[in-house]
Amino acid sequence: MNWILLIIAGLFEVAFAACLGKAQQATGNDTAYWYIGFLACLMASMALLMKATQELPIGTAYAVWTGIGAVGTVLLGILVFKEPATFWRLFFITTLIASIIGLKITSH
Repeated sequence: MNWILLIIAGLFEVAFAACLGKAQQATGNDTAYWYIGFLACLMASMALLMKATQELPIGTAYAVWTGIGAVGTVLLGILVFKEPATFWRLFFITTLIASIIGLKITSH
């Protein structure tokens, strides 16, 4: 169950990064709404991370959480914000995913 909470926390990290990116592109009242979304996702992500680390090792949990956030944010940048999808970016994202899986497999 704690691994599921950690994955959801990582997805909320991606969501708060997305809100931050959209807030930078928004104008008027929309900017405030995106910042409110940012804060809500940030709080949810932190609360779930704290809950998950009650049972999971902090080093592993934090690395997985940031890894999910990094991978998700890069993919979001490519798909939503039209950032370049170069070979090397995709290669290193793939190695990051492999590292996250390795941490999950080797943690107790």
